[in-house]
Amino acid sequence: MRFLSIIIAIASSIIASATPPEGYTLVWEDNFEGNMLNRNNWNVEINGTGCGNQELQYYVDNDTTVNVSEGNLEISALRSRYKHCDFISGRINTLGKVEFKYGIVEARICLPKTANGLWPAFWMMGSDIRSIGWPRCGETDILEMGHSNGIKDNASEHLFNGALHWGESNDCHRQTVGDCTNPYSLQDGDFHIWRVEWTEDSIKMYVDDCPTPYLDESIDTTTDKFSYFHKPNFILINLAVGGMFPNILNPDGITALQGSNQATMKVDYVKVYQKTNSINLTYNHL
Repeated sequence: MRFLSIIIAIASSIIASATPPEGYTLVWEDNFEGNMLNRNNWNVEINGTGCGNQELQYYVDNDTTVNVSEGNLEISALRSRYKHCDFISGRINTLGKVEFKYGIVEARICLPKTANGLWPAFWMMGSDIRSIGWPRCGETDILEMGHSNGIKDNASEHLFNGALHWGESNDCHRQTVGDCTNPYSLQDGDFHIWRVEWTEDSIKMYVDDCPTPYLDESIDTTTDKFSYFHKPNFILINLAVGGMFPNILNPDGITALQGSNQATMKVDYVKVYQKTNSINLTYNHL
């Protein structure tokens, strides 16, 4: 079967649910209903390369690492030998299925305890990654937790960041990091809302109902980031084990998967809103 591409261009084609922010319309969402992942929305990655970050897990496609249950996406990392890796986990993306330029992207996420060694992430990349590679595609990290600074300062449940990555090659890779130490735990067993507001001029990121963005960057024509953040993007969600972010490159350093040998990141929903008079989203389905 071939993909059928639907360009959503008018409000009558928009999914009607929830109350959108003023001036915006909900253009796409996944509430993870039923008992299986909607493969019309998501690709499940299979990858044991370390993903350029020396990660220690092998991303596999099975019900243990990527599951939908009780209205939530569940991505689980396990201490389980698979090929050359000591851990398995899950990573999903919407590349080629749901892609959009600009908008408010939001997810309601319940995070596992990350210390030491887990690295949950909710992020976006330019849809042209296959043709031009990284970092030329541009990368927008809306949520990352488990950084080595949080481990060092005993603040893993509070310290998090968003980030932008761009550049013409690895040699000239540039980044902006908006790190924050939250006043309350974000690994408390409850769901928290992570949101990016991406416009023609800026990228701003928020957690829960905090009015102050933890990352606020201009991407207009006056910046060197301009050519990297004005094109369609796709969404990624994953739970990495080890790697350069937590600065744990040896399986023996992973303490987060001791005892139960499993940790799970839950996602209640992912939503994309766009300005009502400027909708730019492509949804490809089988």
